[in-house]
Amino acid sequence: MHAFVLFFVALSPFSVISFVEANKGLSFSVDLIHRDSPLSPFYNPSLTLSERIKIAALRSVSRSNQIGIALLNENKLPESILIPDHGEYLMKFYIGTPPVEKFAIVDTGSDLIWIQCSPCEKCFSQDTPLFEPSKSSTFSSLSCDSQPCTILPEGQHACSDSGECIYAYQYGDKSFTAGILGTESITFDSSGGANTIAFPKSIFGCGMYNNFTTIDEDGKLTGLVGLGAGPLSLVSQIGDQIGHKFSYCLVPFTSNSTSKLKFGNGAIINGDGVVSTPLIIKPILPTFYFLNLEGITIGQKTIQTGRTDGNIIIDSGTVMTYLEPSFYNNFVTSLQEVLSVEVVQDLPFPLNFCFPYQDEMYFPDIAFQFTGAIVSLRPKNTLFWLDDNNILCLAIAPSPATGISIFGNLAQIDFQVEYDLEGKKVSFAPTDCTNN
Repeated sequence: MHAFVLFFVALSPFSVISFVEANKGLSFSVDLIHRDSPLSPFYNPSLTLSERIKIAALRSVSRSNQIGIALLNENKLPESILIPDHGEYLMKFYIGTPPVEKFAIVDTGSDLIWIQCSPCEKCFSQDTPLFEPSKSSTFSSLSCDSQPCTILPEGQHACSDSGECIYAYQYGDKSFTAGILGTESITFDSSGGANTIAFPKSIFGCGMYNNFTTIDEDGKLTGLVGLGAGPLSLVSQIGDQIGHKFSYCLVPFTSNSTSKLKFGNGAIINGDGVVSTPLIIKPILPTFYFLNLEGITIGQKTIQTGRTDGNIIIDSGTVMTYLEPSFYNNFVTSLQEVLSVEVVQDLPFPLNFCFPYQDEMYFPDIAFQFTGAIVSLRPKNTLFWLDDNNILCLAIAPSPATGISIFGNLAQIDFQVEYDLEGKKVSFAPTDCTNN
């Protein structure tokens, strides 16, 4: 199973552009809300900055273990940590006719779009009514022999007594969703509510048996939406209309601005400072977006991975960046040599490398050398500041298993990141995302 957290977007009662009527020049953008942002329904003002960072790090460890489980097809990893989380980026959306507002998680490491539906045999708590397909004039279930049903991997689909397609997804932490695979109208708010974009026959999972250990009992979330490379993800379903392009620009989680997710021509980034690297999709792991990391430069020193086959996943749902263990050890050794500081021995769990903060201290430039693209990171992309301890901690850690590396969302803050699925490349451009 190659899926993780997912869902989408808001609407307003203005002009609607139909998916059927739209041409291949369709372009729109939606807001992303970081779960720790003051704009998030999960924001807890009583937490200190240090407490937020430690909780985010725990979510990150949990997520990296889930990805490791999915990639290695193993039931567990050493010291596996799986804690409740709300994903990292959230969106609103409307589904059905008449449209019903939903709130869920969006993620580049997931495919299937699904929400909780009635009648539900087993559902996690939500503070809004379950979606009732019988009350929507545009809902239609898919048959067992339909293409969307048959492209689900073996073991993830079955046939009901009435001939409807039954889907079943299990995630890395043993959470699962099962229900009827169907089509429905899904609507997005675009351009600050001036337009709404409707996709009348979107394929989605109407979940009637769901158990999600990664969702707390606060009732805010109702489902998941995938931006992964698999055939049932949002970007795959609307790919022809958006030119198979999307991009995002992630703001720091303390910002009062929203991040932007763009589709189509508006997603294209160009100009000075843009660098591009090949996007690698592996047939046995079609959900994940792989890049090839050739090395990392720390100050004047570069350490090489010796890899050319696509060795790192770029993932919006993982906070920290994870490096394959042996390469991480070389990286940390080189960093410590350049820093010439005493590292903290009593480390705040689950962080791996911390040192005392000093005014005007030197921290070397760190650049990730992807094939064809050097991405220079700033301290905000690589460090956490724990103000209660007055220490800096590296937001880069050893990955949970050999051969797995993840380029997390903290490293992507204040970069425009474009995914060109047709051109098979990912592009980066440093920018101030609060103004983008």
